[in-house]
Amino acid sequence: MTEAEQAGRPTEPTGPTGATATADGSGEPKGRRRIAVLLVVAAFAYLLDLGSKLFVVAELEHHDPIQVIGTWLQFEVVRNRGAAFGIGEAMTIVFTVIATAVIVAIARIARKLYSLPWAIALGLLLGGAFGNLTDRLFRSPGGFEGGVVDFIAPAHFAVFNLADSAIVCGGFLIVILSFRGLDPDGTVHED
Repeated sequence: MTEAEQAGRPTEPTGPTGATATADGSGEPKGRRRIAVLLVVAAFAYLLDLGSKLFVVAELEHHDPIQVIGTWLQFEVVRNRGAAFGIGEAMTIVFTVIATAVIVAIARIARKLYSLPWAIALGLLLGGAFGNLTDRLFRSPGGFEGGVVDFIAPAHFAVFNLADSAIVCGGFLIVILSFRGLDPDGTVHED
C-alpha cells in the first residue's frame, strides 16, 4: 500500500450519490477527516495558549519572576511587540500581516490535505499563529500593534509562550515530513 493510500486519499469511482468513495468504503472523504484533525489540533493549541496567557497576565504580571526550576526556568510576563528574541519591535504591523498570510496559506493547503502528519503540523502552526495574532489585535495598544504575552523564560534564551512552542513544533514536523518526501496531499517523492 502506498503512502497516499495509507493517508486515505479518495479513490475512484464515485458512489451512487456522486460522492467520492474512500479506500475504507465509508463514503466520507478522509480529506474531511484530516481537516477536522487540523482544526482540532489548532483549537487545542490556541485554547491552551489563550488560557495560559489569561492566567499569567492575571496572576503574574507586575510581580517578580517565579522560579520553576531554580534560575534555569522562570515564569516572567513580557510584552513582546516584535518577533522572536524581540527583533523588529517597530514592525508589529508587519508581523500581524505575516501571521494573517500564514493563516490564509494554511487554509489554502487544507483544501488538498490527505496526510494526517501534515494535518497535525498545520494545526500546530494555525493554532500558534492565531494565538499570537489574537495578542497583536486585542492587547494594548490594540489595532494590529498589541504586544504578544510571553512568559516562559529559560536561562540564556528568549522568553516565549505556548503559541511560539506550537509554531516551532509544527515547523519542525513540516521539515521532517519534507525530508521524508511526504506532501500534504499524501503523495511521496523519492528525491
